[in-house]
Amino acid sequence: MRIPVFLAVAFLAGCASKPLPPDWQADAKGALDGSVDDYLKGQTNAANAQFRTARLATTSTGRPDYVAQVELVRCAAHVASLDFDDCPGYAALAQEATPEQRAYADYLYGRWESLNPALLPEQHRPVLATGQVAGVADPLARLVAAGAAFKAGRISPDGVDQAIDTASNQGWRRPLLAWLGVQAQRADAAGDSTEAGRIRRRIALASGGR
Repeated sequence: MRIPVFLAVAFLAGCASKPLPPDWQADAKGALDGSVDDYLKGQTNAANAQFRTARLATTSTGRPDYVAQVELVRCAAHVASLDFDDCPGYAALAQEATPEQRAYADYLYGRWESLNPALLPEQHRPVLATGQVAGVADPLARLVAAGAAFKAGRISPDGVDQAIDTASNQGWRRPLLAWLGVQAQRADAAGDSTEAGRIRRRIALASGGR
């Protein structure tokens, strides 16, 4: 799995006709890709180790905005999995973050009021207007959008279904379990014990490899 372009602007690799990028960029991007992949698969220890490598490589630049980007990538994966910790690593750097980074952090954590869509990655701008995630093509970005919409109170039942299907198709255990939990709670609230039972059997199955 690759980090979507909009989340990795600080780690663009040079093409063959240009000088190779500095080692820190390759080290940071490879570790960050691995960290997100491990996290979504439910492999917490491996994800944390990879993240530490990515962050350490990036801090060698002394650029708070670069480090803030790494932190936002991590927090986006957490939001995709409905793990809302308010991104403390990014928060410590927010004062020196770019306007686009500050807008993206607000988007992730449901602070959508007065948010300028022009500052968001292009594929997330329609989500801000409608709360609908079906039009987001990239699977990880779609899950991030669903998590942000959930936090903002804008997620629809179809959005929950799309998040579940996306996580299932990618084999991402952590967000799948989180979104199935939301679906089960909604079935309980609707008094549909048959559907709630079906969902919880699926949760048990998906939990089996943890």
